[in-house]
Order: sequence, then C-alpha cells, then structure tokens
Amino acid sequence: MAKGKYKYWLTPEGLLKLEGWTRDGLTEEQIAGNMGISRSTLNEWKKLYPDISDTLKRGKEVVDLQVENALLKRALGYRYTEDKYVSVPMEQEEYSQKLFEYMNRYKLEHPEATDDELMLVREKFPKTKEMLVERKVKEVEPDTTAQIFWLKNRKPDKWRDKQDVQISGELKSEQSKLDDLIRQMCGDG
Repeated sequence: MAKGKYKYWLTPEGLLKLEGWTRDGLTEEQIAGNMGISRSTLNEWKKLYPDISDTLKRGKEVVDLQVENALLKRALGYRYTEDKYVSVPMEQEEYSQKLFEYMNRYKLEHPEATDDELMLVREKFPKTKEMLVERKVKEVEPDTTAQIFWLKNRKPDKWRDKQDVQISGELKSEQSKLDDLIRQMCGDG
C-alpha cells in the first residue's frame, strides 16, 4: 500500500484502520501521520470523501460512550470481585493428563515440529497450577467529583455554579422608605 493514496483509505481495510486508530484515541494529527499525509490533506479528504469523515466520527463515538459509561459507573459506585491465586504443584496424574492433552494439541497445530522441538515444548510445560484461595467482593464508593461533573454537564440550568436569578419589583432606598412611612402616618399617602 502506497502511503498517502486516498483510494486505499476508501477500501474496507483502510476504513477499518482509520476507525481503529480513532477508537484507540489517536488525534487526527497522529492519524494523518499514520496515513502518510498532512493534517490539512486529511481535512480536505474528510470534505471530499464522506466515508473517511463518517468513519472517524464513528470511531470517536465508541470511545466517547466508553468514557461516559466509566464516568457514570464511577459517579454511582460499583462492586467488583477480587480473586487471589497461589501456584501449587499438580498431582502426577493430573500433570500427565494435561501434558498429554497439550502435546496432542501442539502436534496438531505444528505438524512440522521435530522431536527436539517437541522435547523443548514438553520441558517448558508447567508442573504447577493456579488455585483460588480467596475471593473478596469489594465496593467502590460513589465519587462526588464525578457526580458533580455529570450533573453540571447534564443539567446545567440546575447545577452550574452561577445561577441566573430574576428579581422583579422596584428597589427603594432607606430614605425613600422613611419618606413613605412619614406620608402614611400623616395621612398623605
């Protein structure tokens, strides 16, 4: 594939690469570099070829959704399971059975393997297994910073720091109030 040739980037393979790079979080500057073109050329191609533009948008949407979901999860709190394993030696019978199955599978996948290669593979086969010794359910408390961020962005009219408050009526100075009170007492008002 010749770098910088727009036709390649319109093929299913080219579009898949673009979407993958976008999904991986690369900037358009980095994507243009991977394509072997300048950022300005990428901008022109986005205008000329909607498939390129749409693919870049689609890749970004996936990552944006993942981040939104992670923020929401953090804001609400969640539970997860933490497992602790230790390595223990296998019983001879179990080891022999697993080695036999592994070697048969290896021979099927590598029919050209020599006897020396098979011996090396056999020697590297582990004689231990991982055994679960502890399982804990842990809880991550809701994060107020994530909650504030979410609410300020999702409900800005209610949660932003600066509220717009409308006040109606007239403002009077203290002197004006005193004058009104004197008029009322004198029967003028």
